[in-house]
Amino acid sequence: MKAVSLFSGCGGSDAGLIKAGFEVVMANDILPYAKEVYEANHPETDYLLQNIEIVKSFPSADVLAGCYPCQGFSQGGKRQADNKLNYLYLEFARALNLIKPKAFIVENVSGMTRTTFDHLLKDQIKVFSEAGYNVVFKVLNAADYGVAQERKRIFIVGTRNDLQLNFLFPEPTHGTELIPKKTIREALEGLPLWPEKSEYYDYGFHWYYMSRNRKRNWDETSRTMVSSPRHMLLHPISPDMVKISQDHWEFVSDAPARRFTYKEAARIQGFNDLIFPRENETSLENKYKVVGNAVPPPLFEVIARKLKFLL
Repeated sequence: MKAVSLFSGCGGSDAGLIKAGFEVVMANDILPYAKEVYEANHPETDYLLQNIEIVKSFPSADVLAGCYPCQGFSQGGKRQADNKLNYLYLEFARALNLIKPKAFIVENVSGMTRTTFDHLLKDQIKVFSEAGYNVVFKVLNAADYGVAQERKRIFIVGTRNDLQLNFLFPEPTHGTELIPKKTIREALEGLPLWPEKSEYYDYGFHWYYMSRNRKRNWDETSRTMVSSPRHMLLHPISPDMVKISQDHWEFVSDAPARRFTYKEAARIQGFNDLIFPRENETSLENKYKVVGNAVPPPLFEVIARKLKFLL
């Protein structure tokens, strides 16, 4: 089956689609380095570096996938209900009406379900339904599906009405008695404890960074990966943090502390060893950003695999 991917970034959603057995015939985004990383890892896909608003035609596909930007919804952002990026779902709906695929998958931050944005979520359901799709949505946690990270995301899935199908979200595969959740230790197996300093943000820990606990230990699941190098979480080799007062944490010792590298962040996101082209020529900010903005591939894969089976 063929898939078209919009707002593709460096390819987290598409790595999941490919693993589930789809051929991604088109990907799209506006971030140049995201395109470089994507093409280094998936050279077989045609990647269009262009603003979606001026893309006039799309190849035919069985599934349309999209992870439109979420700055207006994100707990890591300003949570602005009127942020113009909040309305890029209308561009996704335009592509949906042009392609008329059998089904679609949308992923976004769970903050979309907050009361402030309830009207926007309802409107997405409305425009996708009016396009001729049976639409369902649910918030899933990546840690429940084999990702070494607590990362809650909303998935909106639609199947074309004429197919008369009912999509049911997959049950958690990890965190059960039989299969525990994946740990940081498992995700980072084989990587050095102290890599080159060029691979991680090696500047001080400012007051805001120290306003909360940024660390999980080896045999725990990580907190949510972020796209900002300054706010990247601590590697387990770092000393523990202890709460001193409201919004004030400190390290329990003077032992060396460091943030995760961008390569470790990619592992914790659920990528295999991601290829970073022009690694020594590109800023840390770019490398952390494309990883932190990505969808965990195993989480997207489990949705795509369930949908493919249904179709």
